[in-house]
Amino acid sequence: YFLLTFLIVMCFASCILLMFSISFLPSDHVQAMHERKDLHILLAKQQEDLPPRKMNDSYIEVILPLGSQPELREKYLNVHNSVRFGRILEDLDSLGVLICYTHTKYEASQRSPLSIVTALVDKIDLCKKVIYPDGDIKFTGNVSWVGKTSMEVKMHMLQLHDGTYSPVLDATFVMVARDPENKRPAFVNPLIPEGQEEEEIFKKGELNKIRRVDFSTASLLKMAPTAEERTVVHNIFLNTLDTRTVSFRSRVLPLNSIWMEDAKLKGLEICHPQERNIFNRIFGGFLMRKAFELGWATACSYGGSRPYVVAVDDIMFQRPVEIGSLLLLSAQVCYTEKNYIQIRVHSEVYDSDTREHKTTNVFHFTFMSEREVPQIVPKTYGESMLYLDGKRHFGATMKESREVEKTTAAP
Repeated sequence: YFLLTFLIVMCFASCILLMFSISFLPSDHVQAMHERKDLHILLAKQQEDLPPRKMNDSYIEVILPLGSQPELREKYLNVHNSVRFGRILEDLDSLGVLICYTHTKYEASQRSPLSIVTALVDKIDLCKKVIYPDGDIKFTGNVSWVGKTSMEVKMHMLQLHDGTYSPVLDATFVMVARDPENKRPAFVNPLIPEGQEEEEIFKKGELNKIRRVDFSTASLLKMAPTAEERTVVHNIFLNTLDTRTVSFRSRVLPLNSIWMEDAKLKGLEICHPQERNIFNRIFGGFLMRKAFELGWATACSYGGSRPYVVAVDDIMFQRPVEIGSLLLLSAQVCYTEKNYIQIRVHSEVYDSDTREHKTTNVFHFTFMSEREVPQIVPKTYGESMLYLDGKRHFGATMKESREVEKTTAAP
């Protein structure tokens, strides 16, 4: 096993650079990118030119020694004396990049011509409500599926308790390879599964790709709601009509409910150089941490009690965030059911020169509150589409959770 002391964000990023010499380490990032231009000659002209790899070739095991090295805990500790999940998101993002560099490393060169970036967080499912700060954490992962220029990475997190590592979460990321200057796609080594188990894992990666395409095609931004969904929206409308006036415009909030427009929080981040990656852009893990923390605060404010994250899904990195950008985050409660809260966080950058807003990410988080929460009620058509989108994400999360439980319970 590849064992590495996990000193995350700055230290972990340094490990990646040192191990694979992705780039030089001068303080001048512009100079570093200029020097990477020479690596273009190492790029493969076609995927067939690259040696195939096995899943075990990219397997990495990493220890975050929170138990054995207490001095690390402060960075990971939250006000509830448990581990900050936002920090875990940063760690997973860094580990996913490291795994992909391991899969694509060039034996004949000390430097990789590839720029590996996170394209999508497909799914993160948690099986523990609380991550304790006094036990060592183990991360494992490997490349599980490969396309022409993209790689799916499966990662698992376990925590030491009574001498045994117990599962905490499973994560699926999709990473893409780019040229040395991060401008165009680049080919990656093909993956050869070995044995029936790896064949099934690889096949699941293919199915995940198809599922993502189907989900995107059926997006409410592209297609009208289904007949069943239209009925849901109309029933919400009927339940909020003012019976005294019987007017389309007069609406009344049902008992134990909150208007969607009153269930949101906003945040602003100035993107300082401290959070940049080697491409002089904001580190994706930092964006995930900030979005999660705003989403958590929104769920906490809405439910009136401490929320626990259940799942993260469908985080698409649509465009990079440049140094100096004004990053605007908007968190919205978009669906509720019993004690579950579905949060959507929209991230955009503001260009002060052009005064334009451009979307960078949309994050989806499923939280579970300690007690039953009020129903969220949309008022406008746009809010109704947000409601249906949240309902879809929540339904997909619960369906997958039930399938995992069935698989675990099967003899």
